[in-house]
Amino acid sequence: MRVRRESLDSLADRVLAGHPRPYLMAHRGNRVRCPENTMAAFHQALEDGAAILETDIHVTADGELVCIHDDTLDRTTDGEGAVCEYTLQELKHLRANRGFDGFSEERIPTLRELAGILPENIALALELKSDAFLIETHCRRLVETLDEADARHQALVISFSMDRLRVIRQVAPDIPVGLISLSRLFPARGPDFVGVLWPVLFANPFYVWLAHRRGQFFCPLDPTPDSRIGYYRFLGCDAVLSDDPAATMLKIRDWNEH
Repeated sequence: MRVRRESLDSLADRVLAGHPRPYLMAHRGNRVRCPENTMAAFHQALEDGAAILETDIHVTADGELVCIHDDTLDRTTDGEGAVCEYTLQELKHLRANRGFDGFSEERIPTLRELAGILPENIALALELKSDAFLIETHCRRLVETLDEADARHQALVISFSMDRLRVIRQVAPDIPVGLISLSRLFPARGPDFVGVLWPVLFANPFYVWLAHRRGQFFCPLDPTPDSRIGYYRFLGCDAVLSDDPAATMLKIRDWNEH
């Protein structure tokens, strides 16, 4: 895949221009104050000042796209078993508030529901969590859902799998794609966006510089970044991830004022 920085520049210019850098990416919404990947978590992240909402996408038994991290229901809902074995209607009967009081009405949202609340000045990072996205039909369904919500120009698709990204790139070459990794010491060639688990940036402090030299956008995989915001600004990270966007926004503003 050829790097196409213009797609990310367009996203920054058209959508994120009013937000401070590094851009704040809400990891599964605000998962400190709300159940992760729920509408409550996404609404809270918007109130916190996030510039990018990040969520995880799975495919149901009837081909619907839903926002949930795990491939099973057990950790975050009152159901059990594989997400892909349930229809959307069956999933909507489950509560998605495990571990949180006061959120009994929260359900697993669809991508359509999330895209439908997206303000014009907010980007959406969609992590493809299963090999269902090696099937072109599901990738087309994702793009069609974004089109229906007029949110295609706000979207960024990410994955740990280059193969999944290739299918998205074939279906929608205008949507930026990002490869994330837990251990890669150097940024991969090809994606528009790269991310790596944060300790790698101490093993290779030139990682961000090299990504930028290749025209790539960079965000560390660090859902609790507050103590390292200064280092990320020094490296020139384009975005930071956070489980608690409200707290991280305060850190970003504090560093930007100095």
